[in-house]
Amino acid sequence: MRPVIRRIIMKRFLSIPAEHVDLDNPTFLVGRNGSGKSNFVRAFAFLAEAVVSPLQAVFDRLGGISAVRNRTSGRSYPPNLGLGVVFGSLNGDIRDGRYAFEIRALPKYGFEVLREQCVVNSVDGNRFWFDRAKQGFKTNVKGLDPSLEPSSLGLPVVGGIANFAPVLKTLGSMRVYTIEPAKLREMQDPDSGISLKFDGSNAASVLQEIGRQSNEDMNRIYEVLSTIVPNTKRVRPKKHGNKLSLEFDQEWGEKKRLKFEAFNMSDGTLRSLGLLTAVYQRPVPSLLAFEEPETTIHPGALGAILDLLRHASRKMQVIVTTHSPEVLDAEWIRDNNLRIVDWQEGATRVMPISKASRQALQQHLMGAGELFRSNALEPESLFIEPSLPEQYEMFEEI
Repeated sequence: MRPVIRRIIMKRFLSIPAEHVDLDNPTFLVGRNGSGKSNFVRAFAFLAEAVVSPLQAVFDRLGGISAVRNRTSGRSYPPNLGLGVVFGSLNGDIRDGRYAFEIRALPKYGFEVLREQCVVNSVDGNRFWFDRAKQGFKTNVKGLDPSLEPSSLGLPVVGGIANFAPVLKTLGSMRVYTIEPAKLREMQDPDSGISLKFDGSNAASVLQEIGRQSNEDMNRIYEVLSTIVPNTKRVRPKKHGNKLSLEFDQEWGEKKRLKFEAFNMSDGTLRSLGLLTAVYQRPVPSLLAFEEPETTIHPGALGAILDLLRHASRKMQVIVTTHSPEVLDAEWIRDNNLRIVDWQEGATRVMPISKASRQALQQHLMGAGELFRSNALEPESLFIEPSLPEQYEMFEEI
């Protein structure tokens, strides 16, 4: 599947002062610990939450706007925070478009939306847009004149209009996951099960909802889980009063069977189940980002996890952070699927791989995992070599 989000633009977001990153599907973000991989994928989570929840509540949950903004500036008040995306085809009616906003900090932990813009190009050649700034709200959609608070985004309000509804739905259904096995071991409060929480803490409800909607998907979950954890045949939600837990069935030999609850299972088993419920949850997310899905999973089971990620990329956009050479050893990972995350002079940079690394992959001289092990998986240089003097050519634009 082609990427839904083709590019993300970030301004003063967490450790990222300014960046624009083109994305493929899937995209693997590779970098050392502390380079800023998690901060990059958090931009998708922030954007998804910002278009479906009050902006004030989003900032409050994260510790205020000062905790979200990049603080490398020396000015009295931290600089403006901005996020934008360039998207491709949506729901068959929209060919492409873009959405962006910029937010300014105010004294006493306040903030205001300086500008917000959405442009949608439909497949029939029409263009619809709105542009909200201090001068007011402008649009070419007749009859659209929303009343907006300075501290609120406009897309959640105008997203009910057919022209912009696919944008709101797509951005609002992006999901970022850091599966925490400890959360899957706990007794869980039941909910609707239509969206897995970022840490997997409602996996029992999500699994229950998947079972209601598709026996085929449940069987697929059992199949993949059994390749990761041999002899595990089934997993199902189990009621304990007003709580839910997860129960695993293990079978071997003839009529030999045991049942285990989640608190008896390993971190790798529970993390794998969390990944499976994320991929098979209903409704299907537009974008899934996984943070280091290989953690605590036996290297022998990584093939199943990689197959799961590849399967997921056929029906949604997938982004993965990793520093595992074993993950990068997958033969189907190409140079266009890789981005290098680096920490340079107090800031996160996200770059394509270097020309030499691309050539090594394209010519099958080395795999991405081999390059990473040997510290040869390098980012693209900020600069190019000057042409020979007699050619009198200028540098290309960076």
